[in-house]
Amino acid sequence: MDIKALIREVPDFPKPGISFKDITTLLGNAEGLQYAIATLADHCADLAPDYVAGMESRGFIFGTALACKMGVGFVPIRKLGKLPAAVHTIEYDLEYGTDKLEIHQDAYPAGSKVLMVDDLIATGGTAGAAAKLIQQAGGTLVGCAFVIELKDLNGRQHLPNVPVIALVQY
Repeated sequence: MDIKALIREVPDFPKPGISFKDITTLLGNAEGLQYAIATLADHCADLAPDYVAGMESRGFIFGTALACKMGVGFVPIRKLGKLPAAVHTIEYDLEYGTDKLEIHQDAYPAGSKVLMVDDLIATGGTAGAAAKLIQQAGGTLVGCAFVIELKDLNGRQHLPNVPVIALVQY
């Protein structure tokens, strides 16, 4: 199955010159969504994670489905102020300013193997911060998985030396 064919490209969104990769068309195709999750699970099986961590918000979609498929727990990585218990927080740079991500301090036992998942990696700022946050919370990052990678933006350079899986590359 061609996952790329199920992803809609929206020109000039959110601003002129950007070609937005819209995954809602993939999500709305039951066979395509199942195939994407199964393919991610196959590519990540050898990493043998104890947990899948997904970044807000589209990482929740793929992360929970992948965790269920792999038979492991799911850990949400949220934006500032969204988690109710004690958290680890990391601040990271955006194109214009900074942002923060959080993870519960008791998200998993120390030394747990964690697979990080999101829908897309572009510049790698958010993914790199999430990878550091997983480690700050005592996890061992075993890999990173994305549905889409925008290769020209070199996001991988912000990730630690772990396997990086992307189903579709632009």
